[in-house]
Amino acid sequence: MKLKAALLASVLALTAVPALTWAQTAMPDPLDDRSAKRLDKMDKVVRELRAIVFQGRDTGKPVVVQAAETDAQIAALSERLTDLEKTLTKLNGQNETLTHDLDQARQANDGQKARADALEQRLVALEKRLADQEVATTNADTAAAAATSAPTSGDPGAAFKSARQLLLDGDYGSAEQAFAGYVEAFPDSAKAPEARYWLGETQFVREAYGDAAGNYLGAVRGWPQTNWAPDAVLKLSRALVALKKPADACKTLDELARRYPKAPAAVTSRAATTRVQAKCAA
Repeated sequence: MKLKAALLASVLALTAVPALTWAQTAMPDPLDDRSAKRLDKMDKVVRELRAIVFQGRDTGKPVVVQAAETDAQIAALSERLTDLEKTLTKLNGQNETLTHDLDQARQANDGQKARADALEQRLVALEKRLADQEVATTNADTAAAAATSAPTSGDPGAAFKSARQLLLDGDYGSAEQAFAGYVEAFPDSAKAPEARYWLGETQFVREAYGDAAGNYLGAVRGWPQTNWAPDAVLKLSRALVALKKPADACKTLDELARRYPKAPAAVTSRAATTRVQAKCAA
């Protein structure tokens, strides 16, 4: 009995050793890392396919297969980039339109400014003319009052000198009144023709060409050989041009050249210019 027990114990001991060794030795993994990744990928694909199938079955709508995550992001970014490009193109167009409108507004503003400047200049010129007319009217009134209150002096020399000084002072209104008074008071004096010449000058200045022409003509009647006579004939021709009587102006210029061949250069030069204005024959 003891012998059988000992033999059984020996057998159990022998069989226990390999079992222990088997338990301690690790079994090799039939799937390496690559295979595990492939299995995971296949499992993901299967799940996606199942989701697609269930989507079509449950909703009855066309199945929309979503792109992979990276492709979806690229597509979204591409769409956003396209939108941004469209927006930029639109903004560029608006900017060009605004630039064009701004240029038009600037041109219009420049035109308005030019017109405003022209109007300002015209206004200044009109104000000056009005002021000059007021001064001339005042001077004329003063001269008339003086002529009324103090008749022409009985001394022709003093009266002529006084009228000449008014002319030199630029007081044409008073000078005109004084020379007119002299001619009326001393028509036969030696200075009467010259007084008519200066009277014509005061009238020519204020563009009273008809009156000026009459006094120039009276001054040169008889063709006096004086230093002022050639200029009086020239002014007569210019007054006739202003009165639109070119033929008479040309005849007067012919007489100027014939009567006063030694006239000053300034007179002959202005006479040539007047010939052109009157369109006199060469």
